[in-house]
Amino acid sequence: MGQTLHVENLVWRFPGQQQALFEIAALDVPAGFSLGIRGPSGAGKTTLFHCLSGIAAPHSGSVRWDGADLCALSPEARDRWRHRHLGLVFQDFHLIDGLAAFDNVLLPAHFGRWRAPAELRRRAGELLDAVGIGCPERDVALLSRGERQRVAFARALLFAPGIVIADEPTASLDPDHRARIGDLLVDLAQARGATLIVVSHDQELLARLDRRVMLEDGRLQ
Repeated sequence: MGQTLHVENLVWRFPGQQQALFEIAALDVPAGFSLGIRGPSGAGKTTLFHCLSGIAAPHSGSVRWDGADLCALSPEARDRWRHRHLGLVFQDFHLIDGLAAFDNVLLPAHFGRWRAPAELRRRAGELLDAVGIGCPERDVALLSRGERQRVAFARALLFAPGIVIADEPTASLDPDHRARIGDLLVDLAQARGATLIVVSHDQELLARLDRRVMLEDGRLQ
């Protein structure tokens, strides 16, 4: 099931700069709801993505998921929290060349174990089929950018997480696959009651979400 997000007084400054990239007084997303974040290039959308997922620690403020304040956790504790609760779709994919698409999807399953159990291996195959990857044993280095994006999407859903945060999940896809991935992202989140946050310029995808905000001039509009 999804988790509730509560952000308070979140401030991000780059080292050596006085001007904040953004200052967010408050942001609340109920468990199981979906939020779209859009904004111009350079507004800080990806940095906010990193803060909400615990990848980066802000200058000040709090990011609470069901009471767990990511800003108060150590980097190691944030890593453990992400592994247990979060599915992430990165704009630059974070796949490992030299491994097959199937093995890239299973990478999170090797956190603390040598071999993924049969149930997860079956789920990995089903997810790759759902996103239209018909060659799961093919090295991801040989896949197109759009295919790599779809592999990354499948990996994010491997554990059926209660929270999914995606940074431009449809940006590298053609119109047909963009619609297909958008459907999967929203429908699977709704089916599990997951909390979904999407950073995107895809107006069709954003229109399907419960709420939309604009990050501009350092504020959420």
